Amino acid sequence: MAKNPIITTENLHKIYHTGSEDVHAVNDVSLKIYASQLTAIVGRSGAGKTTLLNVISGLDTPSQGSVTLDGDDLFTLNEAQRIKLRREKIGFIFQNFGLLPLLSAKENVGLPLRMQKMASSEREDRVIEALEWVGLAKRVHHRPYELSGGEQQRVAIARALAARPKILLADEPTGQLDSQTGKRVLDTMRDLTSKLSITIVIVTHDQLVMRNADIIHEMLDGQLIETRTPELIELP
Repeated sequence: MAKNPIITTENLHKIYHTGSEDVHAVNDVSLKIYASQLTAIVGRSGAGKTTLLNVISGLDTPSQGSVTLDGDDLFTLNEAQRIKLRREKIGFIFQNFGLLPLLSAKENVGLPLRMQKMASSEREDRVIEALEWVGLAKRVHHRPYELSGGEQQRVAIARALAARPKILLADEPTGQLDSQTGKRVLDTMRDLTSKLSITIVIVTHDQLVMRNADIIHEMLDGQLIETRTPELIELP
């Protein structure tokens, strides 16, 4: 295990006020996520996993507590600084894919690289490589409506991988993939943690992800209840 965590949360809380009731979506969570590892955050629906991921990334603001990301105290930064940090260091894979409907798979994957003003030749190489990683080399010119849900999910994964971020945050990235494709995508992610030193944090219910994780954090009712490694649990 790496000596220094790349992400640290301290006494993290996120409270939503709904009428007369306060919902503790994240309740006093302190954890360390280490560089170049694949970390899984698991738990039932409503456990607070996605909310925790959103706060870790700076997409949502905590009610209390702190997040340190690659040496930066995230919520001492202003919004412009947080946007810059996300653009330069973090890749996202969302459940709703976030693809632009009028762009092809290739154009969707290349869009973040255009925003980084990457040279066209390097951008082209990265896009094709990322689509090959997820098995979509023959679907590069298809638009989202011409792709299945699983294929759209793979385009979203390729888009995040093409940028080769320092940290990749993924919300159920294998949720719509069959077991064979899911294994291929996970093998690619595992390979990237070592080859490109990418730190990957996955919110998941998928036992295949749990088998491939270096560390598993389990949440229940907004709280971190257990941290374990795959070999310490029995998975079918």
